[in-house]
Amino acid sequence: MKTFSAEHRMRRERHTMEVMVKMYCQEVHHSREKLCAECQELWQYAMTRLDKCPLRADKPTCLKCPIHCYKPERREQMRHVMRYSGPRMLKKYPLLAILHLLDGWYSKCKK
Repeated sequence: MKTFSAEHRMRRERHTMEVMVKMYCQEVHHSREKLCAECQELWQYAMTRLDKCPLRADKPTCLKCPIHCYKPERREQMRHVMRYSGPRMLKKYPLLAILHLLDGWYSKCKK
């Protein structure tokens, strides 16, 4: 059962990041159907980092993670995307936003 919930959590994490990057790209970079080159690169980088996460089953949200696996410039880029998209997700994707907040509150790794 734990492996199912851990894999489910990772799929939701990927989906949440995808939604955040798409929302940011569409609203800030005014892209229509697909991500601009900069956002596509950031999203691919984020997916690679998630795939290599050593905490997988116990992964907290990035803010509370004891292992900062992003390069500093990518981390700042993603932080900017999340600050923009996070509050807006409550309106467009309320369940996903609430689950992301709960993941942060109830993560096993504390900052």
